[in-house]
Amino acid sequence: GSQVIPNTLSGFTSRPAGIYLPPAALVANAPALPLVILLMGQPGSPDPSFIAATLDRDAAVHGGLAPIVIVADQLGDPESDPLCLDTPNYGKAETFITQDVVNWAESNLNIIKDPRYWTIAGYSNGGQCAISFAAIHPDLFSNVVDISGEEFAGSETEESVLADVFHGDQAAYDAIKPLNLLAARKFPDTVAVFTVGSDDTGFIPGQQRMAAAATAAGMTVTYWESPNGGHVLPALTDGLDKAFAVLYPRLGLAPPTG
Repeated sequence: GSQVIPNTLSGFTSRPAGIYLPPAALVANAPALPLVILLMGQPGSPDPSFIAATLDRDAAVHGGLAPIVIVADQLGDPESDPLCLDTPNYGKAETFITQDVVNWAESNLNIIKDPRYWTIAGYSNGGQCAISFAAIHPDLFSNVVDISGEEFAGSETEESVLADVFHGDQAAYDAIKPLNLLAARKFPDTVAVFTVGSDDTGFIPGQQRMAAAATAAGMTVTYWESPNGGHVLPALTDGLDKAFAVLYPRLGLAPPTG
């Protein structure tokens, strides 16, 4: 389904979020379940159907168990890129995701209220957001999925972002780039999954650098290439399948692997 998430703290204008509830959330005396916040690409929409397909298959072989998912809108206007930051230009996208969405989830969903079981995930534009949020807010997200992610915010319009958002301050721009965020501290309790299409030549080098940086920062990292996945489908769906194969034991939804 979908849900308008109040922008109480951020004032950020977003489209309704997609919501996925697995079978285990729909029974009497349902257990508290892990939380996933998923951010899609640009242009794109907060469509829960892709992750629902993955998690329905996973739930079918795990007694109905799967995470509860919010597919949140980090764009507002699909033609603009707020960079998943708080800026005067585009509003407080970071505050919306990391506070408004998280607060709504805690108040309205039957989730495990322990960030060890919380995952920030994203595809393309959302992939960059996901690894950035994991690096900035390890107190919120102990797991991160970056599917075909951009290497840094505004990577495709770097000159205009530098001028318009950072007013020419290269050091300020560099400070929010995920590679630099990862280099600034250690993340011994974070599990990270990076995926990309094996023929997505524009994004493979960045994902390889990101996985190496996350490893150096102490994260437990999986890097995987979807065979001939491209940058749309099946890179997205394959990436989701791979990510949750890795995360199910971590999230307590499957026995540990030997």
